[in-house]
Amino acid sequence: MISETAKRLRENIQQVIVGKDEIIDLALIAMLTGGHLLLEDVPGTGKTTLAKTIAASLGCTFRRVQFTPDLLPSDVTGIYFYNQKEQAFEFRPGPIFAQILLADEINRATPRTQAALLEAMQEGQVTVDIATHRLERPFLVMATQNPVELEGTFPLPEAQLDRFLMKIAIGYPSEAEENSILLRFEQADPLETLAKVIEPDEILAMQETVRTVRVEESVRNYIVNVCRATRSHEDIELGASPRATMALYRTCQGFAAIHARDFVIPDDVKTMAPHVLTHRLIVNPQTRLRGRQPTDIIRDVVATVPVPVES
Repeated sequence: MISETAKRLRENIQQVIVGKDEIIDLALIAMLTGGHLLLEDVPGTGKTTLAKTIAASLGCTFRRVQFTPDLLPSDVTGIYFYNQKEQAFEFRPGPIFAQILLADEINRATPRTQAALLEAMQEGQVTVDIATHRLERPFLVMATQNPVELEGTFPLPEAQLDRFLMKIAIGYPSEAEENSILLRFEQADPLETLAKVIEPDEILAMQETVRTVRVEESVRNYIVNVCRATRSHEDIELGASPRATMALYRTCQGFAAIHARDFVIPDDVKTMAPHVLTHRLIVNPQTRLRGRQPTDIIRDVVATVPVPVES
């Protein structure tokens, strides 16, 4: 059962990550729905540690790329080189050929290098020269960026932001959680001894099961209406795309599955909407000047769209 496996994964990740149950669940939902995660927070809050812990728990291959201004697309995707011994061109895969890729500080790379991820994130493949290479499933990109430091960065364009299933912020720990972190890492790094919980084949089976979670017509219409409402909201210049509607639909299925339900309820939509939609909106300049955040706008949208009720 998916909820039982999710519980075991959550408990395993909690051996390293302290007090971030909601963040862990969101990461598991991204994995179950085949999506990608954008972790945006200040340095030192555990973004990289979370990605490495998830990779270790899932038993998947893991690669990390530190994005810098001089990073080239071929440094990510791979290159063809001439093998003098064989007298033929051979393909040398880049770090993107891993089941979990950590794109650390993704906004420090140039737009050209950022775009090297687009095909992989959307279609699960990489094209180098004239050859197309399929990526091994499951495939998950976890990218991090620092929202505070803007010097020497290249903001992600809307097309790339739309490829990420969710954007989440880990946030600072509480006083008790910070004390627990110090005690947990006092003797050694628990990540070094973390055991895997499931195999990649099991993840693929769970992904297929999540797609069977029922979404009744009234709830499906509710999802559509929430996304359509963002396109006519006075504070929003560009609303959620149809890809965002599909993302909200899939994440609601994943949220229901890890909570031991085979059907989606309207509360699932209310819970997932801020995580799925906020980074896909372009807010009016006047709204930004007033200090209104996309999260506030999404809450307004969800509050105004009629909620389906059981007849």
